[in-house]
Amino acid sequence: MSQTHFNLQTNDYMQPEEDWDRDLLLDPAWEKQQRKTFTAWCNSHLRKAGTQIENIEEDFRDGLKLMLLLEVISGERLAKPERGKMRVHKISNVNKALDFIASKGVKLVSIGAEEIVDGNVKMTLGMIWTIILRFAIQDISVEETSAKEGLLLWCQRKTAPYKNVNIQNFHISWKDGLGFCALIHRHRPELIDYGKLRKDDPLTNLNTAFDVAEKYLDIPKMLDAEDIVGTARPDEKAIMTYVSSFYHAFSGAQKAETAANRICKVLAVNQENEQLMEDYEKLASDLLEWIRRTIPWLENRAPENTMQAMQQKLEDFRDYRRLHKPPKVQEKCQLEINFNTLQTKLRLSNRPAFMPSEGKMVSDINNAWGGLEQAEKGYEEWLLNEIRRLERLDHLAEKFRQKASIHESWTDGKEAMLQQKDYETATLSEIKALLKKHEAFESDLAAHQDRVEQIAAIAQELNELDYYDSPSVNARCQKICDQWDNLGALTQKRREALERTEKLLETIDQLYLEYAKRAAPFNNWMEGAMEDLQDTFIVHTIEEIQGLTTAHEQFKATLPDADKERQAILGIHNEVSKIVQTYHVNMAGTNPYTTITPHEINGKWEHVRQLVPRRDQALMEEHARQQQNERLRKQFGAQANVIGPWIQTKMEEIGRISIEMHGTLEDQLNHLRQYEKSIVNYKPKIDQLEGDHQQIQEALIFDNKHTNYTMEHIRVGWEQLLTTIARTINEVENQILTRDAKGISQEQMNEFRASFNHFDRKKTGMMDCEDFRACLISMGYNMGEAEFARIMSIVDPNRLGVVTFQAFIDFMSRETADTDTADQVMASFKILAGDKNYITVDELRRELPPDQAEYCIARMAPYNGRDAVPGALDYMSFSTALYGESDL
Repeated sequence: MSQTHFNLQTNDYMQPEEDWDRDLLLDPAWEKQQRKTFTAWCNSHLRKAGTQIENIEEDFRDGLKLMLLLEVISGERLAKPERGKMRVHKISNVNKALDFIASKGVKLVSIGAEEIVDGNVKMTLGMIWTIILRFAIQDISVEETSAKEGLLLWCQRKTAPYKNVNIQNFHISWKDGLGFCALIHRHRPELIDYGKLRKDDPLTNLNTAFDVAEKYLDIPKMLDAEDIVGTARPDEKAIMTYVSSFYHAFSGAQKAETAANRICKVLAVNQENEQLMEDYEKLASDLLEWIRRTIPWLENRAPENTMQAMQQKLEDFRDYRRLHKPPKVQEKCQLEINFNTLQTKLRLSNRPAFMPSEGKMVSDINNAWGGLEQAEKGYEEWLLNEIRRLERLDHLAEKFRQKASIHESWTDGKEAMLQQKDYETATLSEIKALLKKHEAFESDLAAHQDRVEQIAAIAQELNELDYYDSPSVNARCQKICDQWDNLGALTQKRREALERTEKLLETIDQLYLEYAKRAAPFNNWMEGAMEDLQDTFIVHTIEEIQGLTTAHEQFKATLPDADKERQAILGIHNEVSKIVQTYHVNMAGTNPYTTITPHEINGKWEHVRQLVPRRDQALMEEHARQQQNERLRKQFGAQANVIGPWIQTKMEEIGRISIEMHGTLEDQLNHLRQYEKSIVNYKPKIDQLEGDHQQIQEALIFDNKHTNYTMEHIRVGWEQLLTTIARTINEVENQILTRDAKGISQEQMNEFRASFNHFDRKKTGMMDCEDFRACLISMGYNMGEAEFARIMSIVDPNRLGVVTFQAFIDFMSRETADTDTADQVMASFKILAGDKNYITVDELRRELPPDQAEYCIARMAPYNGRDAVPGALDYMSFSTALYGESDL
């Protein structure tokens, strides 16, 4: 072929050697193919106006259908045609058509109206090809290519996955028909069973493609399969025209697919964010409910009546600290991490910030947690004090019962003895004996006054300590006091009676009297010694048990003198017996002044001697227990003095790591996770310390001079350490999320970190306002007060006066974000809706995946415009709601 004679002023659609030569004839086979193809193409448009052509060179000769064709394909009105039948009228109409073509930027060369009117086949075909190029092919664009190259690239991409298809041109690449079939199957796979096609059966392939296109795609049959197969090289323009019809048939589906993909992407982000919101709400509700249930339990300081019940309360509190609270600490930390991650995702996808339900903000959780820890504060100390109080009460109650029993045993029969009238019939010697006996009783009574006072004092202390069985104690104490008062009154009454009778009685046995006077206090001393030796004791330190041991040793040192007194008293009794035997005194072998016999004195003395080694053994065992307690104190103190500073050191190291991070964010994240793993691996030491602490509590040890660290200090420090490392890891994860979403390079991230660290002058991980202003100036920002205030409102929306590193990264990268906008989503819906202001339920279900289609249908409001139809939905307000009003 020679140099082109038909070209467009704005674009060269064909290579020069592929156009017609005015002076040469077309290949007969090509001319036949062009006639058929161009005629079918023209009729596909003319039928919209209710007409068609039969013979392409004849039916355009008067220019009327040519003008009508141009109006249909351009959508514009041409000049009014001439209705005359003369040649001049036909030429005028054809010229109007050619002028319209030229007005569209097409330069027609060597085509005149006379040739068209004369029915020149070659010129007519050339003119129609020019129209096809301008109105069907010119606007095809794929990756900055246009026209023929764009159409060819589109075909290659769509058929690339199909075997036996290799589109390289618009002639022989289409001879076997597989290219046409592949285009149809790629877009409408239900129309063709591509797997059953054979490359060696081109007629079947071509007829299948042409029949399916005509029946289902509204593409008229433009060529016969036999013409293509029977030609060595099919006509390129005919093939291009046919293929362009496939392009236009499927281009609408391509736009819809792109729009649907964009909408699916946006809806998937929204669905994921809504799920995160629901998860946050549930976790927050569960945590608040647990706190609500737990606080009243911790605030309940109602004491129990028994040690066993209080020990159970202490065990329940240990279970709470070991088993129930630690998972809740992790939940609270995870809640804050989820909240920060969700807000980052929303910010990166141009969504409004998440506002939790009333009362479920992170600050609300922190306030509730603070209330929990406030309620927890002092609860363990109260439990231990209560146990100590009950222990003291049990000791006092036992002491009260012991002294009361001894006193009641002593007073048994005393009232009856004081009330007897034996002095009325007694002889003088008997009266004197009765008087002396009464004096001895008074001495004994006075000696018991101290025990009665002790009993009353113990009862008073039990009342002050709120002993649960105080009524019975008070009743018993009152009975003893009343009896004591009665004994005093009876004693005084008997003394008066004996003194009245004493004047009548003269003789008395001085030895009996001396025996009675010395035996009574010695007997009382032995009873006191037995009471002291059997007295229970409670101590908490080695010093206290050593004091008791010293007092016991001092008591043992008095025993030799006491034994001498005992022998002296027994000597008096022996002397009385000797006088009675010598002078045959009728005393019936008894001492009228006392009931204390030598046998009783010897029995009590032997009992005292037996009680001494028992007291030695009890003191020795208690001394061993206190030594064990001291060992427990030292063991706990040694561990606590290591763990406490270790936790503080790790907290300081995490603070430095969060400020002075080096390497990529992934390196920092891996480093932090390794660091977290090393911290978690330290947990067995905490557990071991908890075990030692439990042993100390079970041993009722209430103080420890070997350390300033309590178990509560260690627990709080450990929980803060775990929370701090988890938060630091989450900050780096959010930085990675921001970096990837914003397209920030590692070099930029390192530069941001370096700038931030430089101006973080206090090394707190945050810049104050003045440091942030200096940072911006160093990066080239030149701003007034108003502009700086606007920037601060972005990076510090809560007006805390500080800028975090995450807020700094968001600000530095916000202008480079490549994110979807509400306008883009709205435009995508408009494509799916076919340029309507609304979209129907059927259109959504046809164009979107089922779950996302139903997601839109459930959330879109009905469309209320004048052009509304049943099932019309308002996609514009829905698009706005996805991003918030401020984005539109």
